[in-house]
Amino acid sequence: MNLTPKEIVEFLDEYVIGQKRAKKIISIALRNRYRRMQLKPELQDDIIPKNILMIGSTGVGKTEIARRLAKMLGFPFIKVEASKYTEVGFVGRDVESMVRDLANAALNLVKNEEKEKNQGKIDEYIEKKILEKLLPPLPKGVSEEKQEEYKNSLEKMRTRLKNGELDENMIEIEVSQSFFEANPNLPPEMGAMQDIVKVIGVGNKKIKKELKIKDAKNALQNEASEQILDLESIKSEALRRAENEGIIFIDEIDKIAVSGSNRQDPSKEGVQRDLLPIVEGSTVQTKFGSLKTDHILFIAAGAFHLSKPSDLIPELQGRFPLRVELDNLTADALYKILTRPKNSLLKQYQELLKTEDVELLFDDEAIKEIANIASKANEEMQDIGARRLHTIVENLLEDLSFEADKYKNKSFMVNKKMVEEKLKDLVENKDLARYIL
Repeated sequence: MNLTPKEIVEFLDEYVIGQKRAKKIISIALRNRYRRMQLKPELQDDIIPKNILMIGSTGVGKTEIARRLAKMLGFPFIKVEASKYTEVGFVGRDVESMVRDLANAALNLVKNEEKEKNQGKIDEYIEKKILEKLLPPLPKGVSEEKQEEYKNSLEKMRTRLKNGELDENMIEIEVSQSFFEANPNLPPEMGAMQDIVKVIGVGNKKIKKELKIKDAKNALQNEASEQILDLESIKSEALRRAENEGIIFIDEIDKIAVSGSNRQDPSKEGVQRDLLPIVEGSTVQTKFGSLKTDHILFIAAGAFHLSKPSDLIPELQGRFPLRVELDNLTADALYKILTRPKNSLLKQYQELLKTEDVELLFDDEAIKEIANIASKANEEMQDIGARRLHTIVENLLEDLSFEADKYKNKSFMVNKKMVEEKLKDLVENKDLARYIL
């Protein structure tokens, strides 16, 4: 998607409140990727992405900005926590695994796009397979009259199949192990079959299974995709996208900074040194082929309450030339978070209760009071940003959610008085609030 930096920021404004400078910097970084791809190949290689270090408390929108943009632009995106790589001492988890995860994300992205483009052919393949089970082909040498009769029956069956009239009918099909691996949420009887397949280790051997036609349609999706899609070109395109459009978001990078008394912590400094070649540009082997990391955009983020960006090793610091500090969320910002975004928290609760035929309404003063309580809690306890709103609103609506059936086909208004009464004890009792809010 070819968007200008201004258009990117406008899109982000619909989902993330404030943080203008962070949005500006990341929109420029993403636009530069588009600009780079318009240049001659020999010049493209010399232009490396300007990696970004985002500094700010949890819940202020660091991850949301990156995730929303990647999704909108169709870029491969993964998020990892830097602290994971120190969990089992100096060796830790293989740092290169983040690049392999990005390759997998790119493969799924490209595969889904190709499935969407070829969905008509995939549906035709599945339809043909099921019809062959319902109405086996005629043997050779039958009369023209029989052939005409068969064609008419086939068309009638096809129509019924498309209309879903046969969904509950049972048919026997052959299912490969790859279907089980790609579909973990199976009916209980199919989940049991998955366990058997794993135990006996039959690989991709076909297994006969009797299923309802609606389940058979899903079971045959994988087989149809393998037959119709060009998997080699998909892998090639996935590698290209990961290399040129991939975004790796490294959260909690402050947890591997070595400061003060932790100066001699080998695991943290070891992780930084392991990260360095990947961020600088190296080649990582994936199951789809070699992936160069030179043009992957790395966005690192951390609160840096107990350490400073300067506590990272100098070489790693130099690989994150763009730094932006995100603002803490005020009561006014929290109010906007509750009211402005397309899928704001309050709208989510309204839609959830609508499924119970309850119309949930919020008085403006009530929303302001929720924002004030969240802001005060963030000031007096650990600042967890907008995440505080989830806890407060959940406590506020707990009884309504539990007794939603009592308000069926009715409206329920949340006003300021209700907010004060429901949360009064929590606000006044600091020890209790520390555990609940």
